[in-house]
Amino acid sequence: MCVSKASLTVYFEPPFWVGLYQREDEDGCRVCKVTFGREPRDQEVFEWLNRSHRRLRFSPPVTGAQKAAPVPNPKRLLREARKAVRPVGKGTKAQQALQLQREQHKAQRQADSKERREAERERKLALRQEKRRQKHRGH
Repeated sequence: MCVSKASLTVYFEPPFWVGLYQREDEDGCRVCKVTFGREPRDQEVFEWLNRSHRRLRFSPPVTGAQKAAPVPNPKRLLREARKAVRPVGKGTKAQQALQLQREQHKAQRQADSKERREAERERKLALRQEKRRQKHRGH
């Protein structure tokens, strides 16, 4: 009996929406990447899959000893789904703006500090070289 599993993941890869169609069977795992353009609705994806399923060009099968993924706890799945939907940033917009400003200031400070260190290193090197020349001259 042939058991196969297929999954389609749609994600945003700037500047387009991309679908990653993965098919697993006894031969191995095959993958096909499809570019949608604008964000597709569920109905559009379903219709596209029905129309062009046979024309898809999959990668060569990749075989390997893969463990079957354990069945996740439904409560954990619910928590992860809520976490994925939740806004990414912390705090209010003002707090996010302040954090961005702090990060920019930190980067600027680090760049200035590096520049000063390099200048000091160059100055000391020039001083050592001048001393060496003075010693080499003699009296």
